[in-house]
Amino acid sequence: MLEENGGGAAFITTPRGKNHAHATFQRYKRMMAENPRYFAELSTIHDTGALSLPQLEESLSEYIDLYGDDVGRAQFEQEYECSFNAAILGAFYAREMVAVRKEGRIAEVEADPTRPVHRAWDIGVKDDTSIWWFQVVGTQVFILDCYSQSGAGVDHFAEIVEQRRKLHGWKDGTDFVPHDAKVKEWGTGRTRVETMQGLGLHPQVVPLAGKLDGINAARKTLARSVFHPRCEEQGVAALEQYRREWDDDKKTFKASEVHDWSSHLADAYRYLSMAWRAIPEPKPEPAKPEYAHEDGYVRAPPLPSVRRR
Repeated sequence: MLEENGGGAAFITTPRGKNHAHATFQRYKRMMAENPRYFAELSTIHDTGALSLPQLEESLSEYIDLYGDDVGRAQFEQEYECSFNAAILGAFYAREMVAVRKEGRIAEVEADPTRPVHRAWDIGVKDDTSIWWFQVVGTQVFILDCYSQSGAGVDHFAEIVEQRRKLHGWKDGTDFVPHDAKVKEWGTGRTRVETMQGLGLHPQVVPLAGKLDGINAARKTLARSVFHPRCEEQGVAALEQYRREWDDDKKTFKASEVHDWSSHLADAYRYLSMAWRAIPEPKPEPAKPEYAHEDGYVRAPPLPSVRRR
């Protein structure tokens, strides 16, 4: 309609995580260099000068009193400094994700080639299927990659897993899947676990637990997690966006979550959080005897040479 009528449109908003508004803003920033019809600008309170420093300090103090230091500062950064990385009000992992960024735990971590890289799945039929790749190193969990897609079969995701493995040289690990993966699918008579096994994957069902228990496990796991930057735009953003539903009548947040694009990756991370502690430490390979040969036999060391007179 805009094109047909020679019209224009302006979108003015405050950031609320890396959602559709963020994607639109980034696209228009790129388009500005190519097409003068596009314009995008981010103006913080420091750019506009709309409030004085004492007024800003008073606003920050009020946010902290209402929401606590971490979330209060995040809300201030979102509203006044136009931060797309600030915690979302009502987000399940608001404090934990603020800590991830504050402590620099989005970093170029690489997988230990001697340890397996595991995967945690949220399997969708009509919704997205989401996967996290991770490795447990001591008391830390290295989050190496993530992927989410809708309208694709398990064979597509098996191909993605194999591509990632070859690309990065990762040692193959376990595929942790939700409890309903054991249910037989209508029409095939096979469970999702059996289908995955037939495609060369290694599914293991995560123990059944309530959603609140899983969310608490995720909060504890986030304190130990280090995310590779390749996870930021999709995975980290999903964990920051995963939030409670707002009850407009009662003016409070419900216990249930908003079911959108972020919930699938958040569910997969929840399964990761319930699985990683049970992963056994890899056993060190036995030391090879000093004089072992390729045939497996151990021969006596050579005798010292003796010079005859």
